[in-house]
Amino acid sequence: MRILLIGGGGREHAFAWKLAQDPGCSALFIAPGNAGTAECGTNVPLLPTDFPAIRDFVLREGIEMVVVGPEEPLVRGIADYFQADAALASVPIIGPSAAGAQLEGSKAFAKKFMERWGIPTARYREVTRVVEGVVFMGTLSPPYVLKADGLAAGKGVLILDDPGDAELALESMLAGQFGEASRRVVIEQFLRGVEFSVFVLTDGQTYKILPEAKDYKRVGEGDTGPNTGGMGAVSPVPFFDAELRRRVEERIIQPTLQGLKAEGIPYKGFIFFGLMNVGGDPYVIEYNCRMGDPETEVVLPRLKNHLTDLFQAVVQGRLSEVEIETLPQTAVTVMLTAGGYPGNYRKGDLIDMTPHAGCLYLHAGTKRDAEGRLLTQGGRVMAITSLGADIASAAEQSLRAAEDVHFEGKYYRRDIGRDLL
Repeated sequence: MRILLIGGGGREHAFAWKLAQDPGCSALFIAPGNAGTAECGTNVPLLPTDFPAIRDFVLREGIEMVVVGPEEPLVRGIADYFQADAALASVPIIGPSAAGAQLEGSKAFAKKFMERWGIPTARYREVTRVVEGVVFMGTLSPPYVLKADGLAAGKGVLILDDPGDAELALESMLAGQFGEASRRVVIEQFLRGVEFSVFVLTDGQTYKILPEAKDYKRVGEGDTGPNTGGMGAVSPVPFFDAELRRRVEERIIQPTLQGLKAEGIPYKGFIFFGLMNVGGDPYVIEYNCRMGDPETEVVLPRLKNHLTDLFQAVVQGRLSEVEIETLPQTAVTVMLTAGGYPGNYRKGDLIDMTPHAGCLYLHAGTKRDAEGRLLTQGGRVMAITSLGADIASAAEQSLRAAEDVHFEGKYYRRDIGRDLL
């Protein structure tokens, strides 16, 4: 099968790495890809949201399946674009319609959806004016959670302890701190617990649960500092036992899929459930309409199934026939970031690295220059994933490997997974 993978980050390198080993994938193209994906297939200089250019490439190259990594093309309706075009309608997209992608594309839509279907989540209020937000925050105990309604590259969530700071932050967000994404803000009650992520692949009728993960969003050790796109991840999660899994399925996954079906929203692809474990009870913090990043970098290395088998089952509506097979080892990924990230960060620095055997280097923001040298290109530069008998041994391997990757301003957290020991 000739596959086009859309995206260019660490998640997409993980998908490309997995597909490159898949006997069902005869040719792999990545748009636009990065220096790491170029080692797994052919990078093509296409923007993920340039649907006409993607259309031309798909028809010209005889692409038989399109796998969408990031959220923006899904929210903008790439699946609908294909369905509406007679020449493309027979090419399956792994990813939901724009209606389904609203679960991620609009925090307000997601919260209303959860209300309609009795899915446990924090109290909230969506606001477009500062005064509305201040009144609602007066009913909450600090800290205060402020979320940009739209897409903000994983950085549109602020958690503030002081009501004065929260009011100023709300004013800044509504004034366009995150562009149009924060012209509407969802204010939430703060839930005290431990975050974790559950990933589901669905064909619209049934679903399969993939290996769960826990990611680390704050830039600083001890979960301090501003939110980032993710500084590392661990899979499996020790506290995700059979009872918690049952509660997640019965209270969250099943009502979500039943709600989508009842509301006539077609959904074939991944659903990411960002959850909070509050004393053994799961609450939804957020939905994503795709796999997480950097969680994909620990989930796919533990998945034994070939992706083409799973994707074909999704397309053909026979996912119920598939069993998910998972490696028993623990995976830990450590994200190396550029100096200054998540603020203004450096680009174009030379990367010098000595690979460690047994470690998987998944590029997130890299490129090759005209001389073939590896350079930094994004705020998150590279994820290093290791498999081990437990969290401690896997983390130790990734941290040792991180020491032997060198570029100006390199930063990484050394405590990924430590809270779970």
